[in-house]
Amino acid sequence: MRMGAKKKPFYRVVVKEKRSKRDGKYLENVGTYNPMTNPAEVNLNHERVNYWISVGAQPTETVASLIKHNPFQTEEEKAEAMQTKATKAEAEKTAKAEAKQVEADAREAEKAEAEKAEAARLEAEKVEAEAVEADKPEELPTEENKLEASE
Repeated sequence: MRMGAKKKPFYRVVVKEKRSKRDGKYLENVGTYNPMTNPAEVNLNHERVNYWISVGAQPTETVASLIKHNPFQTEEEKAEAMQTKATKAEAEKTAKAEAKQVEADAREAEKAEAEKAEAARLEAEKVEAEAVEADKPEELPTEENKLEASE
């Protein structure tokens, strides 16, 4: 049974008649499933689930998967499993952040290398332009320079 707001689903695991609507009347609420938390939170009353399956209830594929992947656990085991999942999620988050930092550092180094290459190219052009200036022939003597030279 889907609950929750738009784009924020929360599910109740219920026992209901096959002909009833998805969110319609049900016989018993046997658990909850919250996919929005990280890791997803599943709470099932395994005693009641086993009872209903023993009297002929057929779980949907999704509920069967939830039952399979969330076996009966004591409260301590549940807390330990949640802690392990949370630790694993935190480790993945840290690894992603480190990878992003390494990528940013690589981009920054690449940018600095490109700036160095551009500066070297500009310096080479400047030296080349100065060399061309030096190779230009001297100015042709003007009339005043000719008079001074003849005297």
